[in-house]
Amino acid sequence: MTLRTLFATQIYEASLAKRPGFEAFNGELEQAARMLAREDRAGRAWCKAQGYGGYTSYASLDDLPTRATVFQALKTRLDRHAARFADMLALDLDRRRLKLDSLWVNVLKPGAAHSGHIHPHSVVSGTVYVATPQGASALKLEDPRLPLMMAAPPRRRDAPEPLQSFVYLTPQPGTILMWESWLRHEVPANGAKSDRISISFNYGWR
Repeated sequence: MTLRTLFATQIYEASLAKRPGFEAFNGELEQAARMLAREDRAGRAWCKAQGYGGYTSYASLDDLPTRATVFQALKTRLDRHAARFADMLALDLDRRRLKLDSLWVNVLKPGAAHSGHIHPHSVVSGTVYVATPQGASALKLEDPRLPLMMAAPPRRRDAPEPLQSFVYLTPQPGTILMWESWLRHEVPANGAKSDRISISFNYGWR
């Protein structure tokens, strides 16, 4: 008897924390994120209209790497990880490459959440984590086959991770997580007493 694992969902995980000067770099990212949260009026207005519990620059600013050198430095580092992930996925880019299409800041207040979603029109998406205080939300990933399971029974509580319907990943400052953009994911309510800060991004095939 043989079981073959097919059509795997790959999650890329790395960390910036091992690089020299990480603490200063991460501190600069946090400072820049909090500055945007204070000064981006359009972003704050969008968050209020959408009921987003905190701040995100997602709908207001699309040029962060040109606004602050720390975001440009982050882009340079993320580009290398995205290229590595594309190679691990065996993507045939046909003389093109994955190019950063968008980069945005998320400052999630205590008790706030971000409901389940995907990232259309992108190939690879992900997040780098800046501040993850005790009790901060994990990243919740959903089995993409769920809509097709119809009358299937639920998985046992002790199911191995590859067979679970939902997987929760708990990042630390500096953690980079990447996945293919069709993968549905969400951020449950932030149980920390302070802000959970992250920077999300999309890569397209250009």
